[in-house]
Amino acid sequence: MAMRHNVTISAKIVPHLWFVDNAVEAANFYVSVFPDSRMDSVTPIPADTPSGPAGSVPVVEFTLAGQPFMAISAGPLDSFNHAISLMVNCEDQAEIDRLWDALSAGGAIEMCGWLKDRYGVSWQIVPAVLGEMMKDPDRARARAVTEAMLQMKKFDIARLEQAHGATAASSRRGHASENENIHV
Repeated sequence: MAMRHNVTISAKIVPHLWFVDNAVEAANFYVSVFPDSRMDSVTPIPADTPSGPAGSVPVVEFTLAGQPFMAISAGPLDSFNHAISLMVNCEDQAEIDRLWDALSAGGAIEMCGWLKDRYGVSWQIVPAVLGEMMKDPDRARARAVTEAMLQMKKFDIARLEQAHGATAASSRRGHASENENIHV
C-alpha cells in the first residue's frame, strides 16, 4: 500500500479531504479525470488512531491540475457537504462536458453547475468567462446572465453568451431610439 515519491508539498494552502474509507480510490479517480495530475504518495499512518490500527489508515498526497491535495480514509466522522466545494474553471464547452460527465457519473447532478461525485464531494464545473460576465458593469447584462445561469444544471456557454449579448443588443437599441428623439 505504501507508495512514496520524493515529493515535498510547497503550496501554502493544501485542501485535505476526509473520506470514510476510499481516499485512495477517489484520488486515483480524480487523477484520471484532470490533466496535469498525479498520485504523489500513499502512506499508512504507523500508529493506532481513533480511525483504525497502525497501518490501516492511508494518507494520500495527490496533485490535480497542478494543485496539491491530501486525503485520508479515516472513518465516518463528518460527511462532505455544500459548505466546501471544488470549483473548476473550464476554458470551453468541451471541457465542461467532459468533466461534468466524468464527475457526475454515479453521483448527483444539481443546479447552477454543481454536482456531487460518487464519493460525496461537491464540485462546481463553470466556464472561466462566467465571472467576468457576472461582474459586467452593465448590471442588466449581468442580471441576464445570472437569470440564465439559474435555469441551468450543466452550464451551456453559448446560452450564457447569448443572454449576455442579447441584453447588450437590446441596450444599444434603447440608446439608439433615445438618440433619434434628440433634435438639435
